[in-house]
Amino acid sequence: MKITKLEPIILHAPVTRGGIADSTHRLTHWGAPGVAIHTDEGQIGYGFSGTHAHLPTDRLIVDCIVDSYGPLLLGKDPREVRAIWEMLHNQPEISWVGRAGITHLALGAVDIALWDLKAKDLGLPLWRLLGGSASKRLEAYNTDGGWLNWPLETMVSDCKRLVEEEGYKAVKLKVGGPSSREDLRRVEAVRKALGPDIRIMTDANGRWTLPQAIQTARHLEDFDIVWIEEPIGFDDLDGHRRLAETISTPIALGEQLYMTAQFRDFIEAGAVHYVQPDVVRLAGITEFWQVADLAHCYELPVVPHVGDMCQVHQHVCFAHPACSLLEYIPWLRDWMEAPARIEAGFYVAPDEPGAGMTPSLRALAEINKA
Repeated sequence: MKITKLEPIILHAPVTRGGIADSTHRLTHWGAPGVAIHTDEGQIGYGFSGTHAHLPTDRLIVDCIVDSYGPLLLGKDPREVRAIWEMLHNQPEISWVGRAGITHLALGAVDIALWDLKAKDLGLPLWRLLGGSASKRLEAYNTDGGWLNWPLETMVSDCKRLVEEEGYKAVKLKVGGPSSREDLRRVEAVRKALGPDIRIMTDANGRWTLPQAIQTARHLEDFDIVWIEEPIGFDDLDGHRRLAETISTPIALGEQLYMTAQFRDFIEAGAVHYVQPDVVRLAGITEFWQVADLAHCYELPVVPHVGDMCQVHQHVCFAHPACSLLEYIPWLRDWMEAPARIEAGFYVAPDEPGAGMTPSLRALAEINKA
């Protein structure tokens, strides 16, 4: 089997209710720039990144895939995934202009597409190729009910619906608004509405200063919060270490870390308790596995951030022993041929061969229009 062509893809999917916000961003669409890798045997592997649907930067990602990585991939056997990843990852001309960022996101999309091809060639869902088990219980927590721009009543109502009608046992709320008091009021309202048995996660998206994080996190303890995610600046290793030593609420982070070495530094410093790598922010499945193995060595749980809207992540989570909980956001549900499925708050292991990234007919029609 040989790679014959790389076809660039850009999807822009609308988010919930026409727009969402956290403490630092407002979105109307989620971006999925990526690639379809074609072979001489007619197989196609798909891989995507995850962005805020900014077309100029999405084009930079797909241009990097086709123009920088494409010539190195043509003629290669796509089943030699790890060897290809090492070759692309160690290209000095490419890494010179960015060991993280655009070149890294582009490599991630390529790596996902190659794993997708390998699994399809063997007729297996990726989780089975990676050694997973269909009997594993992979719980979902829902992030799509706690956005910061929603009125308190809407947020509480949506969280109750997720629990009472859809069976979730865990939800995540965005914090980091203009007022810490209002943040706490929102968390308290959801805790009262859901009762003591439902787990609540919180996410500040890096908004707080260290003093704000110390003060607010101490009050969050009153509401039995599972974790505070990205409480302060994403790259502030020492600040996260100092915060972890000061508060009792565990810290979760990782969606803004792009390389294995960054995770190593945070883990070794004791600055993180729930490790949240993202396949599409790291250089794909291959690097994700390195981070998950690293966290597992420290007996830390891996709970990925889902920049792919959980399509690929469900596969790696069914396969890796450090993963038992996974975020759920449904924004690409109508754009994938085989979208992730949740039943009574748990993921259902996919049966379809591949990594779950094959676009739906609707998505292909939208791509063709573009």
